[in-house]
Amino acid sequence: MRPTIRDIASAANVSIGTVSRALKKQPGLTEQTRIHVQKIATQLGYNESNLRQGRIRRLTFLLHRQHNNFVASPFFSHVLHGVETACRERSIVPTVLSVGPADNVMEQIRLHEPDALAVAGFMEPEVLELLGRTGKPVVLIDLWAPGFRSINSDNLGGALAATRHLIELGRQRLAFISGPLSHYSIAQRALGYRQALFEAGRLFDPRLEITLQSGPELHLHAAAAMQNLLQSDSPPDAVFCYNDATALAVMSVCQARGLRIPEDIAIVGFDNIDAASNSTPPLTTLAVDKEALGQMGIKLLLDDALAQPEVMLPVELIQRASTLGN
Repeated sequence: MRPTIRDIASAANVSIGTVSRALKKQPGLTEQTRIHVQKIATQLGYNESNLRQGRIRRLTFLLHRQHNNFVASPFFSHVLHGVETACRERSIVPTVLSVGPADNVMEQIRLHEPDALAVAGFMEPEVLELLGRTGKPVVLIDLWAPGFRSINSDNLGGALAATRHLIELGRQRLAFISGPLSHYSIAQRALGYRQALFEAGRLFDPRLEITLQSGPELHLHAAAAMQNLLQSDSPPDAVFCYNDATALAVMSVCQARGLRIPEDIAIVGFDNIDAASNSTPPLTTLAVDKEALGQMGIKLLLDDALAQPEVMLPVELIQRASTLGN
């Protein structure tokens, strides 16, 4: 297999951006680093004609098929809108590619003929490995993996804020309904929930944490999970949900059982989708600037003189009636 700039970066113990700048003879590196990278590239037999020349004209936005239900989970539709806005401002033509584990991803990418790739949300590590070996610029949005440029919201900090909010309200049994922990952002939210409990001196109760599996009709799985929690010997008096769609499904279950929100049970979501402010009662949640994720992801992708390969955007706790009452 022909060596790629990722191989050079690994062998030279530098970032992919450093390799790119060294081979393009761009500023921002010491002469010692530049010579070191060029020496490694020569030793590996890298053909510098493989290096991208000129500006990016075509970009492919990769989304895992489990994310492409924009109606049920509109988070990534807003991210995509941000990507499209940033591309339009820079005269880049974006295309969208929805892929699954059984697809020949590299063949699909070849058909799109992109100069660069933006990967949003979950993607299998094996696919990321293949994408890195293409030598094309890649940015990860709402996703993190070593060696890649990435932009994320402060998922851990947001989950800390949500759980602390419920603790400060005096709630005693805080449940967490999580999505698949193979997703970087969800795993960070689960970590924030547990860390807030630890900081408050509370023991983690595994019976109060339910992890939903990926798949269609996730809201039905969320509803079933909430039913199980309410039927337990010690049902929760507060629930933090990993996203708003799950929180709204949980809210419906509680109301169907005659529970008052927030008097009997407080509910917090994450993402601040449009439906969160329009629910009855309005949902307390963490506001994520989803379009900024897409826009800044493209900016990060195009930054040749990269100083910071990983960017984190702040989130804001929006307190509404699902925890505070009227």
